[in-house]
Amino acid sequence: MAELKTYRGHIRNWKSLCEELGVSQDLSREERENAILVKAYEKWGVDVANHLVGMFAFAIEDGDRTVCVRDHFGTKPFYYYVTADGKLLYGTYIRDILGQEGCVKEFDKDMLQIYLNFTYIPGDHTMFKGIKKLLPGHTLTFQNGEVTISRYFKPEYHPESGKNLEDWANEISDTMKQIMTEVKTADETAYSFLSSGVDSSYVLAISDAVSAASIGYDDDSLGEVATYNGVHYNEADLAAVTAEKFGRKFSKKTVYADEYFNEIPFVMENMEMPLGDASAVTFSLGCRAAAEGTKLCYSGEGADEFFCGYNAYRNPVNFDKVRNKKYIGSTNIMHEDEKQRLLKYYNPEMQPFNMVEAIYDDNKDATEQEVMSMIDIINFLEGDIYLNVDKISTANNLEVRMPMTDIRMFDIASRMPIEYKIDEEQNKIALRTAAAKVLPEEIAFRKKLGFVVPVRFWLSKEPYASKIREKFTSATAEKFFHTEELEKILDEYIGGNSNLWLKTYVIYAFLVWYDIYFEA
Repeated sequence: MAELKTYRGHIRNWKSLCEELGVSQDLSREERENAILVKAYEKWGVDVANHLVGMFAFAIEDGDRTVCVRDHFGTKPFYYYVTADGKLLYGTYIRDILGQEGCVKEFDKDMLQIYLNFTYIPGDHTMFKGIKKLLPGHTLTFQNGEVTISRYFKPEYHPESGKNLEDWANEISDTMKQIMTEVKTADETAYSFLSSGVDSSYVLAISDAVSAASIGYDDDSLGEVATYNGVHYNEADLAAVTAEKFGRKFSKKTVYADEYFNEIPFVMENMEMPLGDASAVTFSLGCRAAAEGTKLCYSGEGADEFFCGYNAYRNPVNFDKVRNKKYIGSTNIMHEDEKQRLLKYYNPEMQPFNMVEAIYDDNKDATEQEVMSMIDIINFLEGDIYLNVDKISTANNLEVRMPMTDIRMFDIASRMPIEYKIDEEQNKIALRTAAAKVLPEEIAFRKKLGFVVPVRFWLSKEPYASKIREKFTSATAEKFFHTEELEKILDEYIGGNSNLWLKTYVIYAFLVWYDIYFEA
């Protein structure tokens, strides 16, 4: 008899599945979804994921067979490890595996090289040797001591002709309206994370969220850099105007430099892998603040990757990199010669292009922008964005659901010609046109700012710079780095080269993470 052993997620098409599988809709959410997964597996076997819509990672044991499943885009994590005596260990947290008999905790130093390029770990690796990720859109079957992994979903582009901009915008609009009826039940109350951007504003506008939650910064601590290169760091001011327009309550979490720095260890511990995305720390503080008023929040992740929302997708320099198969992602922050100077151990076989080569092979007929967005869908979303959203919201007792991350939204994007996604002047063209049906044009077509974080200025100041130097010259740093090279980066950063902030932060985040997991 099949038994659900572990599961985290939210099934959106639960009503139709209850009818098809004979599951009572009156059950609690936990009982209902557990029953759905077991009965769906009993009906469809390893093809179960093709019948599910939503966010999910789970394992079912069926006699001597274990079947593990991860959703289409990897919104929920899943890890596995095969012991020396041939047993399968698994879980939706790495700590689920580390705590089991037979797991040998060992650092994978090859992955440090990759991390220093991407600022996260792409692909099926983790920082723990032998502990692997089940990739999005894949199932794992374990039977008779053998692991078999199969792919049930591969994101691909198949552009269609015959539709105009309004047609595509209408399809997005209709689909989003349908999704919003499924992301929660009537007895649940939700907030919605809100920045100044179109994605979160669109979700708020068409949702029943009772309040908008935003994150801002202390202008006094920012001083003269409160506005940098035309970017104002307090997007919350614009978000407040949007919330008022739609009659929603509004709450703002103001983040200060001290609490940001003090939050980094909490984030690295709960992320379970080092993550060089500085916004994750701000997100953690925002989640904790939101959790004081709700246990459920909407967020707008997925739209940028599906519909070509990043400014990097319009950069001709990146086009040349794609044509020459040198583009690995917008967060490629170190060249190989720099890593060789920094690292005491360098494996020349461990090249960052290894992590994207299959994506190029699978998208030979795609445009340059589509290749870039596919790299972000497969690597960046899974390895950074969804990891952050899942691990950090959960650690702060908050559940985040992402309406735009949906197989139906990607289906639209996969069929949409590139000219309705991006051109020289605008990105996410059709999505913005759909959003403009419910948003003022100045919001729907507002220039993308990104989730800006003023850490680039904070960490070069005292007392933070001294704390970073302490890590850069520590025994842990000596294990992996030529520390005099780390100090050169730090000194130049403190000396005024703010472009080095990300390299500084990425290395610091790794050292904090390593000490928590291997030196504590």
